[in-house]
Amino acid sequence: MSQVYRIHRPERQDTAVVFASPHSGRSYSAAFLAQTILSSDAIRSSEDAFVDQVFGSAPLHGAPLLITDVPRAYLDLNRAPDEFDPAVIEGIARVPHNPRISSGLGVIPRVVSGGRLIYRGKLGLAEAEARIAEVWHPYHRALRQLLEETHRSFGEAMLIDCHSMPHEAIDGHGRPGQPKPDVVLGDRFGAAAGRHVMDAVEAAFQRVGLRVARNTPFAGAFIAQSYGRPSARRHVIQVEIDRGLYMDEATITPHEGFEDFRALMAGVIAEIVSIGREQLPLAAE
Repeated sequence: MSQVYRIHRPERQDTAVVFASPHSGRSYSAAFLAQTILSSDAIRSSEDAFVDQVFGSAPLHGAPLLITDVPRAYLDLNRAPDEFDPAVIEGIARVPHNPRISSGLGVIPRVVSGGRLIYRGKLGLAEAEARIAEVWHPYHRALRQLLEETHRSFGEAMLIDCHSMPHEAIDGHGRPGQPKPDVVLGDRFGAAAGRHVMDAVEAAFQRVGLRVARNTPFAGAFIAQSYGRPSARRHVIQVEIDRGLYMDEATITPHEGFEDFRALMAGVIAEIVSIGREQLPLAAE
């Protein structure tokens, strides 16, 4: 397996904001490609391709950026470590209804986008547990440590959990008569971030002309649920960006507007980072 994670640190962290991209890993080992029944292109369809590059300027503005090389199709870092799917892992008893597992999107996914199966049969439980030990735990230890260090230094921590969404994923989710959103911000309906933080992050995207929706259709998953504690000055906002803004989804390549969009996002990132330089009030205040 490739390197599990990398932390791109600024010369000096001067903000409470931390960025992380858990789904942009694109290092597909020969062993994994031999296991899957999908082509090398199809296996990439659930990847948040190039999101690490879209947010790559974060360290230049004073904030660390945590990324992984491990692809989401191999292991999903935005799931709980025990979200095992009995349809893809041997020896797992039926679990109480879990919509993510039911749809094939447990911690070890059964499908990629479009419901296409990754494997012909099932994986052994020992292999599943090894993936958790070798990939999930190291990444989350690094994320937890980064947030704890930040919280100690600044009295708070703001995690921007960076993702992308297929363009078609937002069909039907805009308001009637209104254009579809370019960005969906998720804070689990206020449970993962203070309203003041959500308002400020939303304004940063809107100021450059991007259309923003909140919590629909993406409200935040395991990372937002586990690390967001607004009352303790620990905020998490999941950011989903329409892939059509910067890439060709069919070929999984940056399109001609990629660099312009990265420049646009550099301004958004700089503004979000500046939020973490202020002393923010408690959510209850």
